[in-house]
Amino acid sequence: MRAICSRVEPRTFFHRGAAGLLSFVVLTMSAIPSPGETYRPQTCSRTETALLHGWRFIRQDVAGAEGINFDDSTWPQTDLPHTWNNLDGEDGGDNYYRGSGWYRLHYRPAETFAGRVCFLKFDGAFLVTDVYVNGIWVGQHKGGFAAFSFDVSSQLKPGHDNVIAVKVNNSPNPEVPPLSADFTFFGGLYREVKLLITDPVHISPLDYGSCGVYLDASRVSSNSADLQVRAILFNASPREATVQIRALIADAWTNIVTTFESNLALSAGLNSTALLSGQIQKPHLWGGLADPYLYRVFVEVRNGSKLVDRVEQPLGFRYFNVDPSNGFFLNGRSYDLHGVSMHQDWVHQGWAVEDQQRVDNFALLKEVGATALRLSHYEHCEHTYDLADRNGLVVWTEIPLINQITDSPAFYANAAQQLRELIRQRYNHPSVICWGIFNEITMKKGPSPTRLAKQLAALAAQENPGRPSVSAANARDDEPSTWCSALSSFNKYFGWYNGEISDLGPWLDSVRAKNPARSIGISEYGAGANPAHHSETCGKPEPGGPFHPEEYQNLLHELHWQQMKARPFVWCKLLWNMADFASDARNEGGLPGLNDKGLVTYDRRLRKDAFYFYKANWTTDPMVYITGHTFTNRMANSITAKVYSNCDSVELFVNENSLGRRSSTNCIYTWAVTLLSGANSVRAVGTKDSKTVSDSLSWNGPAAPASVPTASAKGSVISAKGDSGATTDH
Repeated sequence: MRAICSRVEPRTFFHRGAAGLLSFVVLTMSAIPSPGETYRPQTCSRTETALLHGWRFIRQDVAGAEGINFDDSTWPQTDLPHTWNNLDGEDGGDNYYRGSGWYRLHYRPAETFAGRVCFLKFDGAFLVTDVYVNGIWVGQHKGGFAAFSFDVSSQLKPGHDNVIAVKVNNSPNPEVPPLSADFTFFGGLYREVKLLITDPVHISPLDYGSCGVYLDASRVSSNSADLQVRAILFNASPREATVQIRALIADAWTNIVTTFESNLALSAGLNSTALLSGQIQKPHLWGGLADPYLYRVFVEVRNGSKLVDRVEQPLGFRYFNVDPSNGFFLNGRSYDLHGVSMHQDWVHQGWAVEDQQRVDNFALLKEVGATALRLSHYEHCEHTYDLADRNGLVVWTEIPLINQITDSPAFYANAAQQLRELIRQRYNHPSVICWGIFNEITMKKGPSPTRLAKQLAALAAQENPGRPSVSAANARDDEPSTWCSALSSFNKYFGWYNGEISDLGPWLDSVRAKNPARSIGISEYGAGANPAHHSETCGKPEPGGPFHPEEYQNLLHELHWQQMKARPFVWCKLLWNMADFASDARNEGGLPGLNDKGLVTYDRRLRKDAFYFYKANWTTDPMVYITGHTFTNRMANSITAKVYSNCDSVELFVNENSLGRRSSTNCIYTWAVTLLSGANSVRAVGTKDSKTVSDSLSWNGPAAPASVPTASAKGSVISAKGDSGATTDH
């Protein structure tokens, strides 16, 4: 059976110049003998300034708002990042504002910027963005998640007051995916806006919003790796320039490992593609969670003796393959991909989050022990990918082609644009191992998506043959679009939206038997849970109903995980979702406007019980957790106490009386307990390799039934009766 592998030979890349002419130069590599020296960056012409403060904003369309003399003095001031749906997009009712909003900024760039090239870079704006400088329209971007840049050199006046006006529109647009989705579409400039200043000779930021540098590692092993560095250069000066291109590869401590360099003649007004290549001996491999080692690549452009431009990018050497029978392999070793999908929003902030909150997200991912992260359902910001690289998370990233398509050339073209943007902007991140081309594309009735899915899979292979395409399907198993991507994965909600919890394993066996050469993964599964809702009986609630007890979410995750863990052919196991997120059309689980399938709450303040189930299964440091920390007032005296732990054994104490020590093969420990009326102290003590850890809580029991004997001297009547076969008495 064929395995999809990331070891690929370098290919020839072409890039068309501004005048439609092909400018292609192959460079030879000449290494500078400076290994071991610390890289000390010199001052260069490139500067980047974040334009975050002093904006004025209005949430409506206003005629003439792009004008240089337009009076915006009555508009409220705002800072970026900003969204106008941070409140109405999370309160339910499916009635949040979808329309136009205007941003205006007065800005005086330094007079020293005269004669240089000026770009406005937008890290993300939803959905259609029109940009004006001093009343002149400089461009439009269609798409809500990729970064994009415009050359504003002709419009911006260094040393003078300039007006930057931006119109953002999050209205439904039949030409731009996503057309619909189960999450709120937060309108606005929800990521940073920057002013980028470069020398006329520079590495271009206009190649689909990328940094203009692409790193291709091939034939990677622990002995050696081939490396190709590709840079898109532009000469905005009126005459030809001969420049020196240098790529300095540095280790994690910025010590030079090797250097590639060559000279290149750049025609005036044209793009040129520079290729430099060489071999790295004994590379330190990027090894996932255990060893996410990163090199740094500094690409320099020198015009004569002057350093005119420099771009830094991360570099991780790794190789991987996906085997239909045995799952994912990283650097030649089996590497279990288990983890979560994750949206980018945060309570009361929508998508306008700060870097520290992204850091907090990754702290939770590390704590729970995830090895893999699906960035749903769109391109996330650069900082998120940087954090994945540094923390060793394997990443699935995707475009927002969701629910249905429009069968039109404009829609097809925009989907392809968004895929190119995603691939080129995230090309150098070693954490990224696949490109997602759609999610649940047949959820709503409409034109067949198969032709588009095939085109996108082919485009992904053309853009980056070193990484496979992937899709998240929820249609019937024989739906043609399901099988267009190189890797297959499914969103399956057995026991929640359909079927029984126990159906997952048999379904996996069936789909594998019918498709033995395909790699099969699970990209979504889960159940809603409101941590204020509880039940002693753990019966299945209505998914769209008002009651989502935490105990049912626990049960579903326990049984789904065990079914997947027993099947090593499942190449990824990604639950839905890391955190609750805004979906303004929802009204369920007592939480209007929220999808409550997260392992943590929308504000990240509360870890639900299921978080600790996965922590017990996915981490090795001793931990123990008693479920029901928010189930303070129990509904019965005779209950089952459940503990999640990765310890060798766990002992439970109720009112300081031991109920016995248990061991477990699935990290689940249970005891039958009879609570006293009123407060009951509960403590679990886990032991692993002579280390002990504990967790405690208090449960209030209802009035004791008449048949319950008088309490002992220690104040409790408990049952030490054994539980299910999952645990045994010591």
